[in-house]
Amino acid sequence: MLPAVLRATRAGIERVVVPAANAAEAALVPGARVEPAEDLAGVLAMLRGAAPAPVREASPRSPGATAAPPGIPVDEAGDLAEVVGQSRGRLAVEVAAAGGHHLYMQGPPGSGKTMLADRLPGLLPDLDRGAALEVTTVHSVAGQLPVEAPLITRPPYRNPHHSATPAALVGSGAAVVRPGLASQAHHGVLFLDEAPEFGRSSLDALRQPMETGTIEIARARVTARFPARFQLVLAANPCPCAKAQGSRSAACECPSLVRRRYLARLSGPLLDRIDIQVALSVPSRAELRADARRCEPTATVAARVARARERAATRWADTPWRCNAQVPGPVLRRDWPLPRGVVAPAERALERGLLTLRGLDRVLRLAWTFADLADRSQPGAEQVGAALDLRLPGWAR
Repeated sequence: MLPAVLRATRAGIERVVVPAANAAEAALVPGARVEPAEDLAGVLAMLRGAAPAPVREASPRSPGATAAPPGIPVDEAGDLAEVVGQSRGRLAVEVAAAGGHHLYMQGPPGSGKTMLADRLPGLLPDLDRGAALEVTTVHSVAGQLPVEAPLITRPPYRNPHHSATPAALVGSGAAVVRPGLASQAHHGVLFLDEAPEFGRSSLDALRQPMETGTIEIARARVTARFPARFQLVLAANPCPCAKAQGSRSAACECPSLVRRRYLARLSGPLLDRIDIQVALSVPSRAELRADARRCEPTATVAARVARARERAATRWADTPWRCNAQVPGPVLRRDWPLPRGVVAPAERALERGLLTLRGLDRVLRLAWTFADLADRSQPGAEQVGAALDLRLPGWAR
């Protein structure tokens, strides 16, 4: 309903007749004069100027009503302060939220990967009016829009099972093509837990939309293009047995070749498109006690993320981009250059083969996000070093 009414208003049609059950959704479109009808008799009466048949009241919707798509509701996802002993993981999630960056977390069970991913949507700010209409339109086409509160104002969250096929992720259909999970996560988070268990074709199908923000599906009789500017979050165990290496209680039993083959299911081109890559470990009891006093609640971190996003939106106000992760690397290097001494560590990592040129671009994006979080006008050596640390764990200058 929503995309149909949007298209009608753009074509100059202001008066639209819709089924009564869809009236609230149609009323979201600015400039549309929505006239609900219960049946065709009511439509005929309307066209003849007679009093239409009584229309059953649609479900009430308050002006501020919102609806979260299927997933973990933000108010039920838990608080970031509950992830104790993972200061590095909490930092990675905060930076990912502030800049819209993709995130890859590797670690054994119990290291907090799923807890961190589930709390990421709670750090994201509400969608603005334009983004809310885009997200609502996608879910309208997918047939997943709640009738009682049709406008989606919170970033969506999708967490599919590892058996999801490429068609489920990017979209499918013959005569009518429906958006897949990647499009349903537009302006939100797509979380793939146990990422190496997903099919290689399913994972690689996400590479193109990660760069362009759109998915184009071609069938024999129809071609459809859906928006898909999502944040991809991957979580992986270090090996198939999922036991921590070096652990006295449950040491890994997998040969090195098995471990390499397992992680190789995540292709190099896919990982090269992921800005933040962190390795997590199961915290010890001493680490849990020491970190408990440093854990900030979701509300505090979300406020800091919102300020960083506002700084980025102001900087990119005259461009097609709104957050740092969307800005092409050539634009950053050409229009927002940093002093040579500041970027020298990243350039040395490029010369040593630790970074690709795409990886260098992602380090620069991360550095700008660190600068936004620190309320700086541009990144310094400290921000570039922090960005390298999240991109290349254990890198050496």
